[in-house]
Amino acid sequence: MTNRTSPTPPNRTSTVPVDPAIENYLRGLLGRTDTPILQDMESLAVQRSFPIVGRLVGVFLESLARSIGAESVFEFGSGYGYSAYWFARAVGSEGRIVCTDGDPLNRFQAEHFLKVAGLWERIDFHTGFAQDIFTRTHEPFDICYNDVDKGDYPEVWRLAKDRIRSGGLYIADNVLWHGRVAMDEYTDVVPGWTEAILEHNALIFGDPDFDAYINPIRDGVLVARKKTG
Repeated sequence: MTNRTSPTPPNRTSTVPVDPAIENYLRGLLGRTDTPILQDMESLAVQRSFPIVGRLVGVFLESLARSIGAESVFEFGSGYGYSAYWFARAVGSEGRIVCTDGDPLNRFQAEHFLKVAGLWERIDFHTGFAQDIFTRTHEPFDICYNDVDKGDYPEVWRLAKDRIRSGGLYIADNVLWHGRVAMDEYTDVVPGWTEAILEHNALIFGDPDFDAYINPIRDGVLVARKKTG
């Protein structure tokens, strides 16, 4: 008998890194995280077709932040505060999340949601270009989180890597870009974005000052820990 492998279809739009049945099972384990405000935030994402990280990644972000005792987080791209919700839960009442987004409506919605959740006092939300806002800060951060336009990923990495404290984390969403990073041929959302993500990932995994890995849930979450000593 001859084993035959189907050829890879050319110019695919995307592929799913983790089987949806597995992700559904994982989400089914997270019932205890359910709250009315999370349901409202997730419902808005569906209504607006807005790309939030979702429950699986949110729990992962909170766990990462708690694991290093994070108290300060800078978010490059915050939308209406979904990822900030999870970070804010982790940093405690004395913690600080610097949020950035270019749309004033997203800031307004974030304030509403996070006030209801009792987390707004931990948020410092700026409207504008994330990289410009970051350059106006000076302190090191426990976590720098990257979820801006994908073409800007290499720039954000270069800005952030020297401002993360020893033992701190750089986290980036969408680093598998719906599987396009593993395809020889694909249809991109915006020309050049896949190439930018490939460059970004290679820069991080090649940096001797960081230990990095990619969690393939949802669309791939890269976590790089700045070495100590």
